[in-house]
Amino acid sequence: MKILIAPDSFKESLSAKEAAAAIARGFEQVFPHAELLQIPLADGGEGTVETLVDACEGEFHRSCVTSSMGEPIDARWGVLPLTNTGVVDVAAASGLEQVAVNMRNPMLASSRGSGELIMAALDRGCRHIILGLGGSACNDGGAGMLQAFGVRLLNSQGLEIGLGGGALQDLVTIDSDQIDARLNYVRFEVACDVENLLLGPGGATAVFSAQKGATKEMQLALEDNLAHFSRLIKQHCQVDVTKLKGGGAAGGIAAGLSGFIDVHIKSGIDMVLDTLHFDQHLQGANLVITGEGRIDAQSVSGKVPCGVARRAKAQGCPAFALAGAVDGDLSALQQLGLNGVFSITPGIISMQQAMACATQNLTLCANNLARALATDISNNKLAAQR
Repeated sequence: MKILIAPDSFKESLSAKEAAAAIARGFEQVFPHAELLQIPLADGGEGTVETLVDACEGEFHRSCVTSSMGEPIDARWGVLPLTNTGVVDVAAASGLEQVAVNMRNPMLASSRGSGELIMAALDRGCRHIILGLGGSACNDGGAGMLQAFGVRLLNSQGLEIGLGGGALQDLVTIDSDQIDARLNYVRFEVACDVENLLLGPGGATAVFSAQKGATKEMQLALEDNLAHFSRLIKQHCQVDVTKLKGGGAAGGIAAGLSGFIDVHIKSGIDMVLDTLHFDQHLQGANLVITGEGRIDAQSVSGKVPCGVARRAKAQGCPAFALAGAVDGDLSALQQLGLNGVFSITPGIISMQQAMACATQNLTLCANNLARALATDISNNKLAAQR
């Protein structure tokens, strides 16, 4: 048998590589002679740099930049060989995981450090940038990143505004005369795992800001500030960034950038799968196992299990998903090609317990699934699905 093990990370618990290894341990006990091909994945969120650099045998670099809360942080980014491509995760410098729960505040959090990582890639000669969105702590519309590029965001006194989504209320004038000229010659691809617009009930603030620490009062202010920022961008750049599909990802970074740079927004999971030649690995596979921290109705919009299931179905290969939490109506995912979705949580436990035991729970669940599939295989049911 040939089994592809292709999960995303289990956020704040397991990296994609760790998750793949845990699943493999569960399957190898049941299928000791099978070819277990581990392909850790990412969909444009945290882990995209590691996934692409490892798979392409590139090189990692580290730079000291500004964290989302304004402190120095040592962040990792990568360069892919031969293509002069720099790969940056927003989460590396501006990530939510790096901020203690009681310190999370999107009114103060900034995307500046992610912009500084891109500048580091340009300094190293990269002329193609892949920016992985997802896992950000900020809700500033990419304002901090633009400031790192040399765009001046000025208040009524002609002084630079502060960092964070809250500071956008002070913005009066945009001056892009000093933006780094190299950005005009860079192919800029944004890997995105959602299709949310910048504003509105499905926008950056309404959908994502609460998990970043926003109260109801903060949400009202942040929405107003992003609307204000988008109006000034439209006046300055003649670009309406509110219409951009995916513009609400990572606190609106893609929307903000698109006013000043020629940005190509792509499905993060499809970009990663194509780079890793996933369809070729699928050839001859009998089974695919994928997964991520949480699978729900939103997973259909571009998450790893969705992308993997679609590719597997196209080649007639059964696919199953494991997740820390499973919620809601998953019929759309099943129509895309998932034959089953299983929670690895053994019972009613706290989030802290679930995360602390994620490795052993994932291995145990994978082992149980493997035993069930072994029965199907012995009865030729899996072969019939293939």
